[in-house]
Amino acid sequence: MKKRTFIHSLLVAALTASASLAAQAEGQIRIAQQFGVVYLLLNVAQEQKLIEKHGKAAGVDVKVEFVRLSGGSAVNDALLSGQIDIAGAGVGPLLTIWDRTKDKQNVKGVASLGNFPYYLVTNNPAVKTIADFTDKDRIALPAVGVSVQSRVLQLASAQRWGQDQFNRLDKLQVAVPHPDATAAIIKGGTEISAHFGNPPFQNQSLAANPNARIVLNSYDVLGGPSSATVLYATEKFRNENPKTYRAFVAALDEAAKYITANPEGAADIYLRVNQGQLDRNLLISIIKNPEVQFKLTPENTFKLATFMHSVGAIKNKPGSAKEYFFEDPHSAAAN
Repeated sequence: MKKRTFIHSLLVAALTASASLAAQAEGQIRIAQQFGVVYLLLNVAQEQKLIEKHGKAAGVDVKVEFVRLSGGSAVNDALLSGQIDIAGAGVGPLLTIWDRTKDKQNVKGVASLGNFPYYLVTNNPAVKTIADFTDKDRIALPAVGVSVQSRVLQLASAQRWGQDQFNRLDKLQVAVPHPDATAAIIKGGTEISAHFGNPPFQNQSLAANPNARIVLNSYDVLGGPSSATVLYATEKFRNENPKTYRAFVAALDEAAKYITANPEGAADIYLRVNQGQLDRNLLISIIKNPEVQFKLTPENTFKLATFMHSVGAIKNKPGSAKEYFFEDPHSAAAN
């Protein structure tokens, strides 16, 4: 009887240890990013292998995989289906998935990718403000009704025409990847007459097409510098991979400091990682733009969250930005 009890105890201990190891499985992180300079933190972390570096310092060999997607809807689907661990998208998609998974998978923000002004650019000479768009115009953006560009345009519409008219321009929106939308604005002659993008695409359009002009600046709509693009994950991934998670955040912090101190070097990394034909001087001017800040602390996101709840885009009303960002040191001042 004692022998059987002893064997049973060993079995229970082995199963408990196995379960504990499974719950703390470390060493893999799959990161989804989209297009643009807003993902420069990830580009630097990727090329300099900063996640691997900080993982090794914590005693973990981290296998890092980067996935390129387009649009917040695709990114959110990939996160919920378990195809990725870290999602990179706008604040709009974050709020949508936070609301959808509250008290379930509990998806929350990990960090900001920095503050960037997003421009709504048009090549239609008749369009001076958003009030000048007609049914003949088409506004390209990453995801209709979900992307941060779409949400900012809704907020601008509410500010212009009243809360009940927030979706007035939704019918003109079309989902197009930034590179394709930029080409359409530069070339002209397509149904796309406007593009709500991000850097460097908006800057390319303005530099290449003399007829292109800024109709709307996201900073004006949101009331100042804001973190338009963020990173987010499930509570399960954060809890079960604490060392990998911390290595990822530490890598982002190191990347932000590197970019701030070495804008030229960061520009070269962007060009190598993205293998594009972007003019280097234009890229450096974007990185050095005083309105651009590479930082992890989320800034000025709550106004959009409040708006989205007020129009029924999200059911749960956050009391502050800290409700949809994980409780980490860099998020302590999230707003």
